[in-house]
Amino acid sequence: MNPSKPRVIKDYDKLDPEIQEKIKLEYPSGFSENLIYFNNKDGKRVSALPFETDDKYYLVRMTIFEAEKIIEEDDDYDSTGSLKDSAKEEYESKYADDEFLAADAEEAEEVADDNFDDDEDSDEDADDDED
Repeated sequence: MNPSKPRVIKDYDKLDPEIQEKIKLEYPSGFSENLIYFNNKDGKRVSALPFETDDKYYLVRMTIFEAEKIIEEDDDYDSTGSLKDSAKEEYESKYADDEFLAADAEEAEEVADDNFDDDEDSDEDADDDED
């Protein structure tokens, strides 16, 4: 992870649809197995899905239950929790020119305790995303 990138903690449902689609490409088998755990600024243990774009490093706040529910309710995923081929092909062609790589979970755990902008109620840092 590039330490100079803005780091943001944000709920999945508050992310731009474009970022959600890129996350689906990065995690085609679902999110729950890729969650990391860390203590937030208040000392509370939270879980999140790491995701990195060219411009930002995200920790997408969600529990295992929420991660499974998101996949279950998303029409882009099949009944086994895998990204449908049609959705994968659509997003791959849509973002073919983008170069984004998610940080691996081990690296994400190392940086999770760093100074993330926690967008719990205000999305001021991430609302102007153009990722």
